[in-house]
Amino acid sequence: MADHVLVVGIDGVRLDVLRRLPTPHLDALAADGFLTPVEVDARTPTMSGPCWATVATGVGVDKHGVWSNDFTGHRLDVFPDFATRLARQDGRRTFVAAGWQPLMQVRDGGPLFRAPSRSVYIAPAEDTPEAWEQCDERITEEAAGVLSGDDIDASFVYLAAPDETAHVLGCGAAYEEAVLRADERVGRLLDAVRSRPAYDRERWTVLVVTDHGHVDAGGHGGRSVEERTAWLIADGPGITSAPPQVRHVDVAAQVFASLGCSADRHWTLDGRPFSRA
Repeated sequence: MADHVLVVGIDGVRLDVLRRLPTPHLDALAADGFLTPVEVDARTPTMSGPCWATVATGVGVDKHGVWSNDFTGHRLDVFPDFATRLARQDGRRTFVAAGWQPLMQVRDGGPLFRAPSRSVYIAPAEDTPEAWEQCDERITEEAAGVLSGDDIDASFVYLAAPDETAHVLGCGAAYEEAVLRADERVGRLLDAVRSRPAYDRERWTVLVVTDHGHVDAGGHGGRSVEERTAWLIADGPGITSAPPQVRHVDVAAQVFASLGCSADRHWTLDGRPFSRA
């Protein structure tokens, strides 16, 4: 059986909102595996850059050096993202799809994802909720095409519209609708995986994670419960009930473990896998 991992990052989804809404695709993953809160570490600003860098690298801010949404001064050459590390050091095929420029391109100190095997970058036409919805739609279409047919070992797909909607309109009805659309897009990514010709001979681990929450009026960066409470949904071989604590740094460690890759002690990862496989 060939092992594969899909990580979906959905930016800025509050845990209380997620639990209140009917999100059938995310709910099904959680029912088969688990949904658990993830508290943003006290040293880590509740901002997208530091949190996604921690998710992708498996080390905290003191090591990767991303302290804001400007990545200048980072140490990503020493502590690369899991897609780059797997491609460079283990010969694995990796894929990243995102529309936020610092994740993918040389801007504001980026990119976070330095050298995956394959990538898709589609920028929004403007910085509005509507444009980010269109961007997420195109990202989903492109990623589904890759996931359905390409021989990719580990993937990261980033959806940003809920976060942008909260920033502009707060955490009301429009925000909840953006979360529901993100769930629908996750469903399409899962359908793409399940449509693979070799799916019956593959073992898939799916991790869905957010970076931070929002205050009711929209916005983040502080230490309120709503801002510092993130979450993770995990489903796959060896993943049953949630451990007592899961951290953002554990995501990359689980990616390596799900692919049967032993983390080299010289990587000095801060995370630990949570599966029992």
